[in-house]
Amino acid sequence: MVKREGVIDWQQVRARLEALERATEARDSLTDAAAQAQLDARALILARPPEVPALPGSQREVVRFRAAGQTYALESRFILEVMRAPELTPLPGSPPLLRGLTLLRGEVLPVVELAPLFGRPAANASGPVLVVGTARAELGLRTDEVSEVAVLTGTELLPAPPSLEEEAGALVSGVSPDGTLVLEGEALLGDERLVFELSEEGVA
Repeated sequence: MVKREGVIDWQQVRARLEALERATEARDSLTDAAAQAQLDARALILARPPEVPALPGSQREVVRFRAAGQTYALESRFILEVMRAPELTPLPGSPPLLRGLTLLRGEVLPVVELAPLFGRPAANASGPVLVVGTARAELGLRTDEVSEVAVLTGTELLPAPPSLEEEAGALVSGVSPDGTLVLEGEALLGDERLVFELSEEGVA
């Protein structure tokens, strides 16, 4: 990976993350209000549409969300939870993909912006973060909003246009009739552009 130029005050970054961890612990120690907030933030992922007979290889349960004006869908099995409005610690000199770092139960989680992967400028807005991973949290996806859990049938999807394939490669498995980009979870987690080497020498 290519090193990005820019000086990062890692002492300040660590201090902000420690302050964020203390604030998170204090918030989590609250009673009913904090518990209800956590339940609300995860309710969308825990909600499920009416049962549909499963057709292996044909139907997928997905979570739809919007980011920088584009609607995406990602299989729910890759989404571990929703963080309603996490505080992000930006890293000066980091690539546009990396919005910043946040803490999830004491672990540092990089939060990324999808738009640059598709040749579009990153948005400045904040919103819920989808925690993505398989066995553990690996990545946070910044969104404008998380809209619904739905079931997609493979026959509904159209192939990605060639121009999109050039930008996104294997990240998009198809496009729904309403223009939703259906992301391929394994390709997303395995994309080298979304693997960041965080060290005191810089961000790669």
